[in-house]
Amino acid sequence: YRNERDLVLVNQRGTGGDNLLQVPIGSDEDLQSYLDSVFQNEAYREALEELKTNFDLTMYSTSTAMDDINEVRIALGYDQINIMGGSYGTRACLVYMRRHPETVRTAVLNGVAPIAFHNPLYHAYGAQRALDLVLQECGEDPDCNLAFPQVKEEFQAVLDRLKQAPADTVVTHPKTGEDVPVKISWEVFAETMRMMMYSVGGSRNVPLYIHQAYEGDLSSIASQALGRNRALFKTLAMGMLLCVTCAEDIPFIAPEEIPEAIGDSFFGDFRVREQIAVCEFWPRSKLPKDYGDNVSVDVPTLLLSGTIDAVTPPRWGAEAASHLPNSLHVVAPGAHGVGGNCIAKLIAAFHDTGSVGDLDPSCVEEMILPPFKLK
Repeated sequence: YRNERDLVLVNQRGTGGDNLLQVPIGSDEDLQSYLDSVFQNEAYREALEELKTNFDLTMYSTSTAMDDINEVRIALGYDQINIMGGSYGTRACLVYMRRHPETVRTAVLNGVAPIAFHNPLYHAYGAQRALDLVLQECGEDPDCNLAFPQVKEEFQAVLDRLKQAPADTVVTHPKTGEDVPVKISWEVFAETMRMMMYSVGGSRNVPLYIHQAYEGDLSSIASQALGRNRALFKTLAMGMLLCVTCAEDIPFIAPEEIPEAIGDSFFGDFRVREQIAVCEFWPRSKLPKDYGDNVSVDVPTLLLSGTIDAVTPPRWGAEAASHLPNSLHVVAPGAHGVGGNCIAKLIAAFHDTGSVGDLDPSCVEEMILPPFKLK
């Protein structure tokens, strides 16, 4: 990209430097604290008291942040810009496109979370869909099926066992290298499975880790959970996440629709109910009146979805594309955020022409997922 274009990277308000809306969760002195709920009510109440003394937490909506981006564009002297976003960044792009359509030359949305994607209501659906696809793929792969012929039954057995009582295991302390005993609950197991499937590489470990857990060894699961949460709590601006979702997502979730949205997913409803509970006392960002409307603008838009995406499966790319008359939705083998030479060439061609009309996405038919890890 840098050979042909300027790249402008902006810390969204609430995410960087002295403006970081962080919530202290977890401690290296107590590794078990990293394996508790992401939304620990008391931790957020304490953080809120600290944050609200320095920040107006009603001023961190995506709409406000995208107006910031437009001010950056003006300050740098750009007429039109190409915007790119992944995951929540696709929501940000869509909001920017609605508020400043005349300034956007093209938009690339990878792992699409449109306005109708009410975070985290659909996490359970996405997780179950991805797990079904990964285990089906394992069953159809001779080597994986030979190694783990009963992996579906083993998964259910582990889940049932953990719902009876958390399991004891050990993790390696990231600083001292010592083995530390921890407990794994069914919620941690379910969340770790879901998060592993965010990436293609993680999905390749799923059958193996299920089998290990079935045989009584949850150390791999615990290590994944520890590493993920330790990094998550240190890098993700959880306060800013709440400023966004407590205004833009949670109010649009009706309690009566939760059971239907969850269905029979292994993930259950704990995540959505925990996040709703925290949002009951977290300040809500101010939103424009039309925020809940679908984004429908004539901006040339390339939407990309991964076949086994565990959080924004292709249905959401299709949903967003249905309201964008000048768009192309491409589904490629991959997880949350697709990549590789084919995708890179497709995006480069899109940026060269500024049009989706002549794009040829046929190279995705040659993309394949890597083999499963068997031991």
